[in-house]
Amino acid sequence: MGQILGKPDVDDNTNESEKAPEFPDYMLDPDAVAKDKAKWRYGSPPDYTVTRQMWAKERQSNHKAGSLETLVENLVKNWEVEASHKLDVSEWRTVDPENYTFAINGGPPQDARHMLKVGTYSALIAANKYYSPQHFDFDESHKAFRSMMPNFAWEVLEVYSGPPTVAFKWRHWGWMKGDYVGKNEEGSTVTIKSHGAVLDIQGVTVAKMNDKLQVASLETWFDPMDMFNQMRPSKDTMTTTHMECPLGYKANLPKMGE
Repeated sequence: MGQILGKPDVDDNTNESEKAPEFPDYMLDPDAVAKDKAKWRYGSPPDYTVTRQMWAKERQSNHKAGSLETLVENLVKNWEVEASHKLDVSEWRTVDPENYTFAINGGPPQDARHMLKVGTYSALIAANKYYSPQHFDFDESHKAFRSMMPNFAWEVLEVYSGPPTVAFKWRHWGWMKGDYVGKNEEGSTVTIKSHGAVLDIQGVTVAKMNDKLQVASLETWFDPMDMFNQMRPSKDTMTTTHMECPLGYKANLPKMGE
């Protein structure tokens, strides 16, 4: 483990307490930060029990306990809990709150307060013909996706490098159990009927970490349109309700998906 994390191996004569690397609890337990006393968005910590069960049953990887892959996986799961549910950035333990930034597909870096304002989904997805961050607040965006897909599991597939710069490939998946209802870049309401099958997206992230093993920056690359395409939008499954005209004209026209 020492070599993986860029640390020299310890001598065999070193006693056990000196051998054991010290990691923050959020790298050892995927639900560590949910045990914190904090300002929670909905008044109490989230319950990820069903999502964790889904992860255990449907994951593609099976990393050993204590492996670099497991440490990174736990870190990101706790980061997601904090980004989605902790209202006070100063209480985010997984990141360096003064320096932390988040960027998508080479775009400009945003700080934690931006993500708190717009929501994790809107921070990840640019405006398109199915969804637009400009027409959602935090709660509305989460409702749109969670009504469609109640549980969204996440796993590390492969880690390419260890701290201080951690590069890894990930998988994020869930089952489309409800209709997708969202607003697109034109402000029109898009409805895509549920097909009950899995939505599976993958990407690559580079996390730069400080000496406390907190995230200083995250850069992620993935295709957000992949998820919408997997919803199978078509003239039979998708409708677009256009914004109401000030003069009273209304239209509800089906649109062909790509």
